[in-house]
Amino acid sequence: MDSLSTQFYKAFIRNGRWLLYVKGLGNTLEVTLFAALIGVVLGTLACLFNLQRNKKGKRTIGSYIAYVYIDVIRGTPTMIQLLIMWNVIMASSKNKILVACMAFGINSGAYVAEILRGGIQSVDEGQMEAGRSLGLTRNMTMMYVVLPQAFKNCFPSLLNEFITLLKETSIAGAVGLTELTHAADQVSSATYQYMMPLLGAAVMYFVVVKILSFLFGILERKLRESDNR
Repeated sequence: MDSLSTQFYKAFIRNGRWLLYVKGLGNTLEVTLFAALIGVVLGTLACLFNLQRNKKGKRTIGSYIAYVYIDVIRGTPTMIQLLIMWNVIMASSKNKILVACMAFGINSGAYVAEILRGGIQSVDEGQMEAGRSLGLTRNMTMMYVVLPQAFKNCFPSLLNEFITLLKETSIAGAVGLTELTHAADQVSSATYQYMMPLLGAAVMYFVVVKILSFLFGILERKLRESDNR
């Protein structure tokens, strides 16, 4: 069995294999960022539609559509959704990053919708009444009064969803995308050694998550300070 130094050399140095990890990490971050943006936009819309009720208090057509979307996405595996996106919905596309962004973005949107729903319900009902008393319509009050407070209330949960999304992209190798996990797997196949490449990928994930957690912690503290003023 090779020594640890030899395994390290084979996994990261020989034939410039470290470049494969860099490429994989870059693809992972790119997919995570754009999927998160899609998820926030789609999740916000799904949440607002899901909460819609007519004058009789019954769901609207848009509300039913949003409810089905959230229920189906949260009730099925992310891997299945990714494969359906690659083999069926976007079968004609050869852009693996685009496919991954769409699949993970749609998946994240369902969870963001539920996070936001909890945030909106945590806002005092008096905020809606206050907005209406100032002459704002229900939709305007939701958009300019309730929703900003809801985002602030559920901000930590949204940041946690971003970190979860980062780790979920590790399955994107199923469609041939060279993200970080797939890069480690390629090195393992070339060197016939699994511990060092996979351990290296795990360390990279951990470092990125710790950096994001640190930055998000600073952002949360800034928001709390603004609340206390």
